Amino acid sequence: MTRKLNVTSAGPADGPVVLFAHGFGCDQGMWDGVVPHFSDDHRVVRYDLMGYGQSDFSAYDPIRYATLDGHADDILAICAELDLRDVTIVAHSVSTMMAVKAAVREPGRFRQVVLVAANPYFLQDPETGYDGGFSDADMTEVAGALDSNYFTWAEAMAPVIMGTPEAPEHGERLTASFCRVNPDVARQLLGLMFSTDHRPLLPQVTTPTVVLQGRDDAMVPASVAGYLHAHLAGSTLVQLQALGHCPHISAPEETAAAIRAHLLTT
Repeated sequence: MTRKLNVTSAGPADGPVVLFAHGFGCDQGMWDGVVPHFSDDHRVVRYDLMGYGQSDFSAYDPIRYATLDGHADDILAICAELDLRDVTIVAHSVSTMMAVKAAVREPGRFRQVVLVAANPYFLQDPETGYDGGFSDADMTEVAGALDSNYFTWAEAMAPVIMGTPEAPEHGERLTASFCRVNPDVARQLLGLMFSTDHRPLLPQVTTPTVVLQGRDDAMVPASVAGYLHAHLAGSTLVQLQALGHCPHISAPEETAAAIRAHLLTT
């Protein structure tokens, strides 16, 4: 599985393990600005989600990945094959709930979970007052745009998701990454992101957790970060100055410093 997921390692083999998981439409290269801040004294492990980056596209199974459980299984398979223990997993966006699932399933495997721009449920829930940022009408519009032309949607949405209009090169980088994804694979994962309610998982997490949240994130309202903090027992909430949904791309130094400042070393 490690070969199929294009797993790469850097840093001392006997160092504490940090496993990075990228978000939708991306690949492990999106962590390039963060990794050098850890590779001197940590064993840094990265991989590409199945169907993304340099993963083995022929191994993509739409049935296996019909839920995030298949992706969580991949995380645990990487840890088992490489015999990774006391892992700090740093996950972005959709991968955050994959990491949460993995930590719930094998809590003894993980030392810490770091969630970057996490959202356990993207829809509004009027009965509980929860606002994940999107209405049913928004979702209908997104579904229509995806069905019509994924690439047009990607070109329009990537800069909005990045959220750094003063640095358009970041939006252009994300757009290019989105457009390298097979549309069918992208639609399946986006469908899971926007339709699945992972809030019931949060009270099951026993691993120490850090929630990193950027400013003006188009995908994660500030109230969602507060919700995560309130429902993840003993968690730490860190408000970044970085703008947008991808602080590890737009502000890698700040993001790395925040992660290092809250790493559990014992």
